[in-house]
Amino acid sequence: MSATLSASTLLAVPLAPLVCSIVAGLFGTKFGGNHIGRRITHSLTILGVLIAFILSAMTLKSVVSDGAHFNATIYEWMNIGGLKMEVGFLVDGLTAMMMCVVTFVSLMVHIYTIGYMKEDEGYNRFFAYISLFTFAMLMLVMSNNMLQLFFGWEAVGLVSYLLIGFWYNRPTAIFANMKAFLVNRVGDFGFILGIGLLAAYAGTLNYGETFAKADELAKLSFPGTDWMLITVACICLFIGAMGKSAQFPLHVWLPDSMEGPTPISALIHAATMVTAGIFMVARMSPLFELSDTALSFILVIGGITALFMGFLGIIQNDIKRVVAYSTLSQLGYMTVALGASAYSAAVFHLMTHAFFKALLFLGAGSVIIGMHHNQDIRWMGNVRKYMPITWITSLIGSLALIGTPFFSGFYSKDTIIEAVHESHLWGASFAYFAVLAGVFVTSFYSFRMYFLVFHGKERFDQNPDAHHDDHGHGHDDHHEPHESPWVVWLPLVLLAIPSVVIGYMTIQPMLYGDFFKGAILINAVEHPAMKELAEAFHGPFAMALHGFTAAPFWLALAGVVAAWYMYLINPAVPAAIKRACGPIYRLLENKYYMDWFNENVLARGTRALGNGLWKVGDQGIIDGGIVNGSWKLVGRIAGAVRWLQTGFIYHYAFSMLIGVFVLMSYFVWFKR
Repeated sequence: MSATLSASTLLAVPLAPLVCSIVAGLFGTKFGGNHIGRRITHSLTILGVLIAFILSAMTLKSVVSDGAHFNATIYEWMNIGGLKMEVGFLVDGLTAMMMCVVTFVSLMVHIYTIGYMKEDEGYNRFFAYISLFTFAMLMLVMSNNMLQLFFGWEAVGLVSYLLIGFWYNRPTAIFANMKAFLVNRVGDFGFILGIGLLAAYAGTLNYGETFAKADELAKLSFPGTDWMLITVACICLFIGAMGKSAQFPLHVWLPDSMEGPTPISALIHAATMVTAGIFMVARMSPLFELSDTALSFILVIGGITALFMGFLGIIQNDIKRVVAYSTLSQLGYMTVALGASAYSAAVFHLMTHAFFKALLFLGAGSVIIGMHHNQDIRWMGNVRKYMPITWITSLIGSLALIGTPFFSGFYSKDTIIEAVHESHLWGASFAYFAVLAGVFVTSFYSFRMYFLVFHGKERFDQNPDAHHDDHGHGHDDHHEPHESPWVVWLPLVLLAIPSVVIGYMTIQPMLYGDFFKGAILINAVEHPAMKELAEAFHGPFAMALHGFTAAPFWLALAGVVAAWYMYLINPAVPAAIKRACGPIYRLLENKYYMDWFNENVLARGTRALGNGLWKVGDQGIIDGGIVNGSWKLVGRIAGAVRWLQTGFIYHYAFSMLIGVFVLMSYFVWFKR
């Protein structure tokens, strides 16, 4: 344990937002009597997250400059048969980076919420929720054991349920939060099975103790099969990541989470819930490195998500849903990197993506405010004239997203593409094609949205129907757009800065230095992708210059040009393509019929199975056969026996004589 990191300081990081959330929730809402007003509520919760960010930044500085490290138990809950249930922190380069990303993005979202939610009745409740969300994510990333990891895992799921369904009087919001909750339970079932397998065979829930036994676990087979135990455990853990990080086919909840307010969309999609699965797999790298089968499975799932979820972004007209499908696709890139054993590249993209994706979501919310709560990009146009700050920051976010050289997204995306290219695992060829093709798709839908919103003709007065915003109010087509207040655009500016420079500044230490030393373990002999990239790396400037000549840049440029031509120069082209490709368009419009399949096959099948178990198993066998049948049988036996109990002595004497006669007959005839 390093003297520069104290347990009390680290404990203050998650507790600061938790305490402020409790105070805001108890005394700032109807539940507690509304004793504190809006100003005190948002000031208090922002202060809590600000304290957490400052302490996180100090922790990161100590880790980077002094090599500080912390791994200790804070509180031991119970000890059952040698299995310790405890609260503990593990702080290294991976944790310190995640702490800073979570708290900084959360701080920006808190400030932004002041302007975005100012007219909402649930203002104080929303601040209490997002602070609680921050606490849950911090407990997850700071944990040093799988019990605390699971607590944080489930806590972010619970609070996301509350936030997605924040407007609980909307049926669509209630459906969306229930969908998110149920789909995540599917993934979490696999997750807890993985934790259970590791705990059963390693005899511990502690990360370090489990990793120390990794080689022993790799020699074991799953009982009753010839499967490697470590493969089964890792795939179960990754199924949990598929739910939280919205990987195919457990991705269906994420687009519907747009029913929540825009600030929480930014927080969920950028820095907290959806990144939990990526972080978990990176943290468990000593285990995943022992199973090529699990890594190949991760590669294929990530490739499918990166490409096919990007296709869905092309046809979206809701500004928030375009960004939501972008999140799905980028999570696929991170997952592909994990499968290629480029864990540091996955986490690096997690960090850069957090900044520019939060920027894009908050920028979309700013546009919604400026457009008087219209969210349909078909009825916007030339918004840059009225909202210059939102325009330039959204352009920066879009350039970072498509991987423009020198922007932060370039360094992380290009590294992932090259790492997959160098991977020799099964499924790597498909994944490489998916992430390479995904560059064009990402560029096309990103700049389709950008051009339709910020350029071209103004279409404010052509909206055929009354669109509704997050707050459920129709917009007024006769009002021109306007720039958002400073509490909205200031976070955009602060997020735009790292969206440009953070990749250039950190690629050397994070990918090719010792930043993740001890936190991420790679078998460079079996999985040499990052080692080969390190040999070819000559600095961020040279990498960016070379990027102008590489295939991803030209694919991204082609996507921008195609979007520019189709939506600014010749708008008739998209309509013609739609008519010519009707079946494909319907497939995309119905989201590959995944929702239909889930609702009409899985859900109905589950209901039918449940009804069958209820009627046959519960009512028929348990109630009718065991419970009711047992007392009926006893009653019938008692009724029959009752006829023999007359109360007359001569009846009993007669029965005794009959018994003696039967016994005598038995001995006479059968014992001769």
